[in-house]
Amino acid sequence: MIQFRNLRLARGAKILVDAATLQIHPGWKVGLTGANGSGKSSLFALLRGGLHQEEGDLEMPPAWVVAHVAQETPALDRSALDYALDGDAELRAIEAALAAAEDVHDGARIGELHARLGEIDGYAAPARAAALLDGLGFTPTDLARPVADFSGGWRMRLNLAQALMCRSDLLLLDEPTNHLDLDAVIWLEQWLRGYAGTLILISHDREFLDACVSHVAHIEQQRLTLYSGGYTDFERQRAERLAQQQGLYEKQQREIAHIEDYIRRFRAKATKARQAQSRIKALERMELVSAAHIDTPFAFAFRPAPAAPDPLLRIEDGAVGYGVAPVLTGLDLVLRPGERIGLLGRNGAGKSTLIKLLAGGLPLGAGTRTDGKGLATGYFAQHQLETLRADESPLQHMQRLDPQAREQDLRNYLGGFDFRGDVSGEGAVTGATTPCGSFSGGEKSRLALALLIWRRPNLLLLDEPTNHLDLEMRHALTLALQDFEGAMVLVSHDRALLRATCDRFVLVDGGRVQPFDGDLDDYRDWLAERRAAALAAAQCPDRVAEKAERKADRAQAAADRQVRLAARRPLVKEREQLERRLAERQREKAQLDDRLADPALYAAGADVALLQGLLVRQAELATAIDEAELRWLEIEEALEAIPAE
Repeated sequence: MIQFRNLRLARGAKILVDAATLQIHPGWKVGLTGANGSGKSSLFALLRGGLHQEEGDLEMPPAWVVAHVAQETPALDRSALDYALDGDAELRAIEAALAAAEDVHDGARIGELHARLGEIDGYAAPARAAALLDGLGFTPTDLARPVADFSGGWRMRLNLAQALMCRSDLLLLDEPTNHLDLDAVIWLEQWLRGYAGTLILISHDREFLDACVSHVAHIEQQRLTLYSGGYTDFERQRAERLAQQQGLYEKQQREIAHIEDYIRRFRAKATKARQAQSRIKALERMELVSAAHIDTPFAFAFRPAPAAPDPLLRIEDGAVGYGVAPVLTGLDLVLRPGERIGLLGRNGAGKSTLIKLLAGGLPLGAGTRTDGKGLATGYFAQHQLETLRADESPLQHMQRLDPQAREQDLRNYLGGFDFRGDVSGEGAVTGATTPCGSFSGGEKSRLALALLIWRRPNLLLLDEPTNHLDLEMRHALTLALQDFEGAMVLVSHDRALLRATCDRFVLVDGGRVQPFDGDLDDYRDWLAERRAAALAAAQCPDRVAEKAERKADRAQAAADRQVRLAARRPLVKEREQLERRLAERQREKAQLDDRLADPALYAAGADVALLQGLLVRQAELATAIDEAELRWLEIEEALEAIPAE
């Protein structure tokens, strides 16, 4: 087990953890939480041997293999598959020893090494590595590509695959979901559930923590406290403790009263119904966990948006892409005021492409786009962090955005994003007047969100807004989005954010955009079905090809049947009309024949004109009946030539 005994951990003169005493048993899965700068990453460095405690003891089994995700990835020529396999150090050592033994023809040593290779399931290692890379979003063609070909985010996925490939006793994961999309997050969650070793996980994704951990170790005010249960259980336990502080508890009650009042006023109003439902969800969650966030440094809300046109935006029969081949086609989309849409889809399906199109960053390759008069779009994406001026502070960015605003109003606003005060030495490294060139990814994301919210959009487009944001900031953003009056389109791997802020989901898949009839649990099942089908195709290509051929044959048969039915339909209709007319004419002719059989018509003094008229009509009917019967026979022959089945 891992055991801390009265342990003190410090970085320079700053004490991070003091008097920590706890035990982590083998097989436990522990979430490590705490504010930014509280010492989570330093504790990881201590467990890896990169730091040493100031006081107390840390005991770990000396034979344990510790795996962690490297933060840097050199531009190597090694393939992605080989790079992932490098995570199993013993496997690589055996392979090197085998090569050396074969060079000197040492049969006994070769036998020993092959036996050990079998014990560690080394022969299946390439298949395991390929499965890991597939789960993390790599395509089969990516496996042979050199590491140097991949971008920074994909290299981090390669580092994660390498860590998972290690047959470790202790796995340390620091924000593993930051560079993943939702389907990769769901896959990693399932993989970690089956991990047999001890896991210590730092994450700001509450649903991911809830699904993966059995305990939470929380760092607060230099104390490391171990809680039993998942993250929601931890929040509840901590909330119960914080709620004892009467002043903070009353603040929470005022916030609950505000939301309840909103629900009462707008629940029955059609234009506000969705926002009211979002607040009902927020209230359900708040009664359990909000006390755990009362001491958050973040407090902000969206400014009232300008009047929104209806529809905000319309795209008809659109196509969009980056080259000759479009990424999305047949795009029909209408965005209306107050809509809150979450985009779902596998990696590379085109979610970010769709967001860029909606934001105006990509032109339509086909189709038409109509923007409503008064549309005000707010767009957030990670690449926009690069547009921040490194030599300017948050306050200067705000003044550039709104030169007419009072400085104190801007400072008060930035304070809600935890940019407070001026640069005045230690502890003020992210003040309102600190140049943002030294900011972390999370601090830059907070500033970008602050600039976006100040613009008062009525259509909000968010592409992974929670990357690098900690749990407190995510909670504050969730509350702000629930309060947002405009329309929103959101791409995120944070399921808690998606559940709390989206009213419906849209699936981007196979180059198409269509409504998704279900929730995030249904989407998880959909992903599992797709993955199982892909696995079956890889394992039994002949059977899959045969199945595909049968499916194609059925489709062709159905198409042929539709063609036959289309050819038969007018003939059947004409036959039915002929039969009705034949019956009418035969009935009229029979009546006429009976009348002409009356001797009185031929007696002296009878009406000659009437007789002649009846005879003419009899001849007309006989001719019409003959023609109709001939046409009926022609139709019957044609129908016999076109089988119905």
